[in-house]
Amino acid sequence: MPRLDRSIRSGAAVLAAVCCVLAASASLAQDAAAAFKAENAAAMDKMMAAMAIQPSGDIDRDFAEMMIPHHQGAIEMAEAELRHGRNEQLRRIAQEIVVDQQQEIAAMRLALGDPLPASTPSPTQPAADNLPGAAQHLHSEHHQ
Repeated sequence: MPRLDRSIRSGAAVLAAVCCVLAASASLAQDAAAAFKAENAAAMDKMMAAMAIQPSGDIDRDFAEMMIPHHQGAIEMAEAELRHGRNEQLRRIAQEIVVDQQQEIAAMRLALGDPLPASTPSPTQPAADNLPGAAQHLHSEHHQ
């Protein structure tokens, strides 16, 4: 009988551990879903406010002034998917959206003769100073 008691206690301990892991996973999933929802709501609010322009009388400029924030909103929503999403196919699509929409924003700015903003790393790429060997490369450049 003591052997059976030990097996029951051992099984109960394993079951309790599994329950804890499942509860923690559910909590993390809820946190990620809440963060994703909040980030998307913020992106949508920002996009809608930026799209509400005062018409200038220049149809081309007005079009671009509304489309640029629309594209930026798509980028921010895709970045939220990249931060929180798990589906690899949707994550690849989100990466494509970021690249495509950035290119279209740049093309619209160039068509209007507006300056391009400074380039920034993609949210899925490490900053240059975080890449292996980057610090050594920068250090060697400064001492040459």
